[in-house]
Amino acid sequence: MTHPYRSLQQAEAVARADLITVEEYDVRLDLAADERTFGSVTTIRFRSAGGPTFVDLKPVSVRSIRLDGRPVDPGLLDRGRLPVDTAEGEHELVVDAVMPFRNDGEGLHRSVDPADGRHYVYGMNFMEAAPTVYACFDQPDLKAPYTFHVTAPADWVVIGNASARNPEPGVWELERTKPLSTYFVTLVAGPYHVLRDEHDGIPLGLSARASLAADLDADADELFTLTRQCFDEMHRLFGIRYPFGDYHQAFVPEFNAGAMENPGCVTFRDPLVFSSRVTRGMRIQRATTLAHEMAHQWFGDIVTPRWWDDLWLNESFAEYLGVRVTADVTEYDDAWTDNAYDRRMWGLATDQGPSTHPVAGNGAASAGAALQDFDGISYSKGSSCLKQLAAAVGDDVFFGGVVDHLTRHRFGNATMHDLFGSWERAGAGDLSSFTSQWLRTAGADTLALDRAAGVVRRSAPPAHPADRAHTFRAALAVDGRWLDRPVRVDGPATPFDVPPGAAVVLDAYDESWAVVHPDEVTVAELPALLPAVTDDRLRAGIWNGLRGALHDAAVDPRAVLDAVVASLPVEDTEDTRRRTLTWVLGTVVPLAGPGALDRVHGAALAKLDALGPGSERQLAAFRTAISSASEPERLRDWLVAPPDGIAVDLDLRWRILVRLATLGATDAGELQAALDAEPTGSSRVEHTRAVASLPDPEAKEWAWDRFTGKADVPNYEIEAAGNGMWRGGQDTLTAPYVDRYFADLPATVSVRSGWVLADATEFFFPRTSLTDETLRRTRELATDDDLDPAVRRRLADQADVLARMLAVRARYPQP
Repeated sequence: MTHPYRSLQQAEAVARADLITVEEYDVRLDLAADERTFGSVTTIRFRSAGGPTFVDLKPVSVRSIRLDGRPVDPGLLDRGRLPVDTAEGEHELVVDAVMPFRNDGEGLHRSVDPADGRHYVYGMNFMEAAPTVYACFDQPDLKAPYTFHVTAPADWVVIGNASARNPEPGVWELERTKPLSTYFVTLVAGPYHVLRDEHDGIPLGLSARASLAADLDADADELFTLTRQCFDEMHRLFGIRYPFGDYHQAFVPEFNAGAMENPGCVTFRDPLVFSSRVTRGMRIQRATTLAHEMAHQWFGDIVTPRWWDDLWLNESFAEYLGVRVTADVTEYDDAWTDNAYDRRMWGLATDQGPSTHPVAGNGAASAGAALQDFDGISYSKGSSCLKQLAAAVGDDVFFGGVVDHLTRHRFGNATMHDLFGSWERAGAGDLSSFTSQWLRTAGADTLALDRAAGVVRRSAPPAHPADRAHTFRAALAVDGRWLDRPVRVDGPATPFDVPPGAAVVLDAYDESWAVVHPDEVTVAELPALLPAVTDDRLRAGIWNGLRGALHDAAVDPRAVLDAVVASLPVEDTEDTRRRTLTWVLGTVVPLAGPGALDRVHGAALAKLDALGPGSERQLAAFRTAISSASEPERLRDWLVAPPDGIAVDLDLRWRILVRLATLGATDAGELQAALDAEPTGSSRVEHTRAVASLPDPEAKEWAWDRFTGKADVPNYEIEAAGNGMWRGGQDTLTAPYVDRYFADLPATVSVRSGWVLADATEFFFPRTSLTDETLRRTRELATDDDLDPAVRRRLADQADVLARMLAVRARYPQP
């Protein structure tokens, strides 16, 4: 099915940038007239070298268009592009259009808070969404200043990229911004609860929905403290003042990403305002996200990549600085350990998959294709490469080059070659080998211990040959005592003698970037060794090694399960998508055969007994116990009498209800009553997850309506429905939906786009259908050129995950 809009090609962007220079945007938005649409009047002043070009515009309808005072036929608009023919010189284009409020986390997203019925709006103009808000030349290298004028309901507050005045009720005038790329432009509007502070001359702000006011107030001291600490360290590292005026951090509903670095008004997903008890892992994630977005104010906002093939210049740098600054100057000095659990395997699995690409020069031929490269390579691998470079050249050279780069291209655009030229001028020397081997070559080396030969063997992926040197520490367990040994691997075989029977963890502390698997001797020793390992960085290295080995069918899942039972990894306290305990339940258990879930449940109960009441690790163990429980009576007992140190808050209550739903031990009526009792945004999402998890034909059809778009629901609910749709042990019930997935997927391009189009492809993939036939059909559909590229990309990735799970089953058959 043809996509309703055309994606900008890189060649088109180059040609347009050669033709025009944008002088300024003036945008008038009427957010008060209607709940489904809003008025948008955009005035673009630009200079042209003379010739035809086009403006990006994706409206509901067009009232009028005028170029230099002359009317332009709105009927010329075709698939999101308005052609304009320009003479050499200055021009003014005025577009008066009606635009859509959206519910997919893109464009101008409008959300209704179920807690109180209030409406909230925010802008997310990333990657081709801006033209649904205002007419524009939508590409990163056509920067311009913006002036916004907003009409809104009288009880709303409006916040944007520049300071705002409220001269009369419902009228907001925003100051002219610094030059911005189109995708950085945002507005946050609604009856938000706003807190303000100041630090070092910078006005600071926080905001969240009114129903989260008490929670934001409770978190404000920590959030403002982190903001101050990170600003002080960023100013020290860069030596360049933050230039965008106010610094507002808005926590908004139904946000797709973790956050977005809009200059002056950073937007965050509002689950990061904590309304239930969370672990240190989640607090670290919030802190590193805050620091990550602040780093973008320099690297990404002051200087922006010319095109999306250099997106790593934004994300890799912010990923590295976000974790480094958090670890160095905040209370979360264990941020690198948490990063190893959360991000390492995400990046390595992506780098081994069919969608691998170089960190730099990723071949982003179009903006739509580039969106899929915001992945574990651009974040985790790129960050690892920069961390290695900083260690090699030292901070003086590393940041000296960065400052030179930011100064030379201030408020403009640049490329990787510009940055590396700055580093070389700062004294880094010739970086061509580093660039070629680490940034321009896809794939990850494999480092393997050959005990018999007494060497570490290095091999590059056959499809991506490389000659990369690796410097790291290995950890050896000799007679139960762990010792570190420095290693440098710069050839196919590096001498490495190991005492007989010693366990070995190569690159134990994530100091290089490579696939490392524990050998058979080490795997056999781990159940006895792991309980005594108290160094969380080393534990992260051990668990990531096991995760990588299972990913590559290089270890028996029953042996991995033995390690899990011996020392449940509750130190990785979070259980979000990329975390260790999620991997245990979602990958290890299905592959380890009968009884695996019960063994994990027993290990979780044992941890509950062993850990101190009230500790975060006890909470992690309790969450695991809920997710692995098979006895409804125990779950219902926990609803009213949880273990000492645990209070059943909203989050835990819904976790128990979702598990009861999966077991068929509740019904739609009880779930609706729970939602009615506490109708919050998170309750609505978890209610969706619970209903979709019921082993009931009507519930599965209800969930499927959210995939096809028959039921129009916000983005978070689409994810929750997909998560609940495919539950282990419900294969007979979901079998018909395997066929329906392949039949219905192509048409989803007509009901969603961008981020959510790709995400829904993954969320509703039949992940419990571990068959060769499902693999064949996935691979076949992934090669269909008529499909949206983002859908094909996600299908290829899901086929890789499925193929790897089937490979484990084939190599290690279970009874």
